[in-house]
Amino acid sequence: MTVNRFSIPVVTEVPQPRPAVFIENQSEKFRQVEPVRPPQGAPNVLLVMLDDVGFGASSAFGGPCRTPTADRLAAHGLKYSRFHTTALCSPTRAATLTGRNHHSVGMGNIAEISTSSPGYNGIRPASAATVSRVLQGNGYATGAFGKMHQTPPWETTAAGPFDHWPLREGFDTFYGFLGAEADQFAPVLYDGFAVAKPPRTPAEGYHLSEDLVDRAIDWIKGVDAMDPDRPWFCYLPFGAVHAPLQIPDAYQGKYRGEFDHGWDRQREITLARQKDLGVVGDDTELAPWNPGVPHWDSLSDVQRAVAARLMETYAAFLEHTDDQVGRMVDFLEKRELLDDTLIIYMIGDNGASTEGGLDGSFNYLATLDGRAQTPEEIFERLDDIGTANSYAHYPTGWAVAMDTPYQWAKQVASHYGGTRNGLVVHWPNGIEAKGEVRHQWHHCVDITPTILEAAGIPTPTMVDGVAQQPIEGTAMNYSFADADAADRHVTQYFEIFGNRGIYDHGWTAVAMHRKPWELMAPPPDYTDDEWELYDTSVDWSQARNLSAEYPEKLTELQEKFLLEASRYQVFPLDDRTYTRQLEPSTRAPHVLRGRTGLTLYPSMNGLIEKAAPRVFSSSYTITAKIEKGDEPVDGVLMSIGGRFGGFALYVVDSVPMFCYNDRGTVHTYLRSPRGLEQGEREVTIDFAYDGGGLGKGGLFTLLVDGLPVEKTRVSATTPSQFSLNEQLDVGVSRGTAVTDEIAADGFAFDGRLEHVRIDVDSVRPPQEQEALARFARAAH
Repeated sequence: MTVNRFSIPVVTEVPQPRPAVFIENQSEKFRQVEPVRPPQGAPNVLLVMLDDVGFGASSAFGGPCRTPTADRLAAHGLKYSRFHTTALCSPTRAATLTGRNHHSVGMGNIAEISTSSPGYNGIRPASAATVSRVLQGNGYATGAFGKMHQTPPWETTAAGPFDHWPLREGFDTFYGFLGAEADQFAPVLYDGFAVAKPPRTPAEGYHLSEDLVDRAIDWIKGVDAMDPDRPWFCYLPFGAVHAPLQIPDAYQGKYRGEFDHGWDRQREITLARQKDLGVVGDDTELAPWNPGVPHWDSLSDVQRAVAARLMETYAAFLEHTDDQVGRMVDFLEKRELLDDTLIIYMIGDNGASTEGGLDGSFNYLATLDGRAQTPEEIFERLDDIGTANSYAHYPTGWAVAMDTPYQWAKQVASHYGGTRNGLVVHWPNGIEAKGEVRHQWHHCVDITPTILEAAGIPTPTMVDGVAQQPIEGTAMNYSFADADAADRHVTQYFEIFGNRGIYDHGWTAVAMHRKPWELMAPPPDYTDDEWELYDTSVDWSQARNLSAEYPEKLTELQEKFLLEASRYQVFPLDDRTYTRQLEPSTRAPHVLRGRTGLTLYPSMNGLIEKAAPRVFSSSYTITAKIEKGDEPVDGVLMSIGGRFGGFALYVVDSVPMFCYNDRGTVHTYLRSPRGLEQGEREVTIDFAYDGGGLGKGGLFTLLVDGLPVEKTRVSATTPSQFSLNEQLDVGVSRGTAVTDEIAADGFAFDGRLEHVRIDVDSVRPPQEQEALARFARAAH
């Protein structure tokens, strides 16, 4: 124990969780229990994180999407104009919650594609405790509500371990989802460690963002009612506005016609607003247009209509999300908690996303898989965009516009379009300044030390018996009262998917390696990358490349990048995307590594896709063993994916059926000509893959008790993934249904289902073999 500046004992070595410490009461000669408390004056902390919002999207930073809550908080607090993220979701969350660089804590990329390399293994080390764990050990109540995206897929199964679930990372309460995204109307959620059912259906007005705020408010109510002197830390990371773009009916049409002028003109409008707001320099220029992205005037009428509607939906989605933050702020104000709450509002965890492709997507999962829809196909379903029947994402051109005035976007860690995000800080009792802009250079790795300094809690040297690695961020509190304070965070490296760069005392040296909308395309060789140099002390938006004028400075910064990258576990560089987990020698320690078969039981929670057997571009056999009694049976035997891609083996009125849903548009059905007879039965779907590449066709055979009852050939299959949020379920279908033939509410099997056996052919398609060979050559 030490004494801090408040002369209050604080915990610098965080022990195992315990409710209280014993203190000797000398006067009464008995031992009484006193709870651990943070220093006097420690505020409540609300950390809000939005997903996939570019710097130039919100009205608070000059964008076209109305964010009245961000505007309101900024008017009574501070805006930070040079705040940065890592350019991708999982890495930003890891850096934000630990105060260490993302590679330092094993999160060099998203958790689903971890490898065995220390900087990319997806496993936060115990030596880098989260800010929630430190606050928890010092007496804070802690709760998380929303998207975590920190739990390794192999820790989400029944076998555990559960070391990196939110409840084991310092949160007393967790309600939300573990993966990259969620269907806003039918999410797969967890309450603690258990799968949770949303409280309402879409027909009853359910929306995930609203649900998360409801749960967070209820939690704060409980803490405040039972122990009003105990401060709390509420982490509220929305799944919004990450794709899919899905909004309540009341928000449909709110922006109709507001984007008909197109993305080129929008950049000009936004930059003018940004200058008026003072969030960019007065002499800021628009950065160069991204090569490969079409200009608005080159589009057809259909392309423009589709692109405008998708952007209208995105803007309404962002406004709806900000309105939910507003409900939280209104609640805090009504309960007289607002003045003593430090609100950190991160308007994005990276730049705007280009993953919708050049034309946008009605089902962007298909676009990620290399099966983009045409504008004409999207136009036919224009009025479905934003509803539960779509899984939409806007075009790359709008992402570029939403990152105004910078170039590039999400995933491109080299340039500010991928890494610069708006930040609002509001704390009436701790910050006197109102409505001011701070231009100090900061990074999401600075959030944890900022919270700890505000709470008066020193960085612990030991947590749960483990010595802690140093905090690598810089507290921002010095800038609260001094707009002219000199920068303290003066050097920072960046790297995602081989896109890399370094900031150093105003200069940036950057190398864009692969285009973010070409996830399925092989990236170029590193030797082909061209390094650029910018002096951001006079060139706010990285608009003027100085590499030819100052080659010595460029070399100096390149060498500094090598030093920083070596220091923080960035090497070996890995520019692979979905193929990262296919090579046994580099794959993270997944429970299925080396296994081609698995038996699952209906008592188990579902498996997220990355934790399930790989049923893509391969042959497989799935057999359900059941027992049928006298009565007819109905329900799902096994399902993976959902409405926008997947397959299901199920029974309707005792008749075995199978549906393969390719991209949400092509449904292939097999039906037994007769129902199941009484007794022990086996229902099997066998798929013989044609081979010859990714996403090729094959032969489906439905069998009952080992005898074929129907066969159907398909010419194509989903190449590499059905979903980023659905599950493989046995005996039920959580989330959305693969086919409308599966009844609502999960369609649980009402007979006796003993188990489901899955066997997969482990032979890899040639494209995957080539991708792995290429990585081996690059690593060598």
